[in-house]
Amino acid sequence: MCRWLAYSGRPIFLDTLVTQPSHSLVAQSLNSELNISPAGVLLSTNGDGFGIGWYNRRAEPGVFRDDKPAWHDENLKNLCHQVESHIFFAHIRATTTGDVQRTNCHPFQFKNWLFQHNGHVSDFEKIRRELQLDIAPELYPYLRGTTDSETFFMLALTYGLQENPKLALQKMVERVLQALERVNPKGVLNLSCALSDGDRLYTLRFSHNEEAMTQFYSSDTECIQDFDDQFELMPQGSIVVVSEPLDKASDKWKPIPANTFATIEANQVSSETFL
Repeated sequence: MCRWLAYSGRPIFLDTLVTQPSHSLVAQSLNSELNISPAGVLLSTNGDGFGIGWYNRRAEPGVFRDDKPAWHDENLKNLCHQVESHIFFAHIRATTTGDVQRTNCHPFQFKNWLFQHNGHVSDFEKIRRELQLDIAPELYPYLRGTTDSETFFMLALTYGLQENPKLALQKMVERVLQALERVNPKGVLNLSCALSDGDRLYTLRFSHNEEAMTQFYSSDTECIQDFDDQFELMPQGSIVVVSEPLDKASDKWKPIPANTFATIEANQVSSETFL
């Protein structure tokens, strides 16, 4: 499955987390230690594409995505070394649905919103049409790829993501489960998501009929120091959310409980039960 990180805090260069640490996200694309497939198999590589999204002075975020392996792209390394941001996303892809192509790489963008996802849904090919018919007509032209993840994002936007993110995600999940129940009552839905409007960072960890994908956060200034003590400390008040810790899985990284919706704003993490 995929891996992602999201950062909120004082502006830092993207390479601080994405490329430089010994167990950075790009390093995890070659050797992910917690990357378990739906069949329970450890998957060590995420080579089906990558993406970064960041906010700066404009309302809409910058996005750079490609279908090459993250470890194989010098442009990613150079861009992360130059771009500084107070909220940014990064994602490495190991596909279970959708072809290996740029339009299927995360994060997905609509206006000032970013969305990225790790997870899957059973029988997507059987419920895809039903779900996509629910996407608002004015949003449907923005559906560019073939992944379940992008369909989830478009549905959440349809259900009011820009006004009430938690309620929109609840409606999206309920709609997906309704469709899944019709074709496979024992089917699985697993969502580990990050979303942002440029002011706040939101995360969701939810699963149905299997163990939830891993998700952790840290506000510890030494959260990447176990392997890389030569690096500067993270800024005070920063929050890093990850699928997999960027150093040892120590008490510096707090697991986000399953069935949790979190809002990160002004250096505070507010968690709520999702469903």
